Amino acid sequence: MVKTSELRMKDVINVVDGRRLGLIGDLELDLEKGRVTSVVVPGISRFLGLFGRDRDTVIEWEQIQKIGQDVILVEMSAGGGQSSS
Repeated sequence: MVKTSELRMKDVINVVDGRRLGLIGDLELDLEKGRVTSVVVPGISRFLGLFGRDRDTVIEWEQIQKIGQDVILVEMSAGGGQSSS
């Protein structure tokens, strides 16, 4: 079992291009089925947060390949996952 606090401390890496996406900021849950549907990686802050930040990256649970000790490996195409504001 993995606690959400532990998930939030792991780097998310895209295995397709080796890019570091960031740390998990939130989880999306399906309360009716009682399962995690996706994880959300917050967008990068622009200039000390004064100019907002990039869009969040939503990664579907099925795109997660492996949850390791220090990293979470995901498989996302070049276009990335869904973005949300």
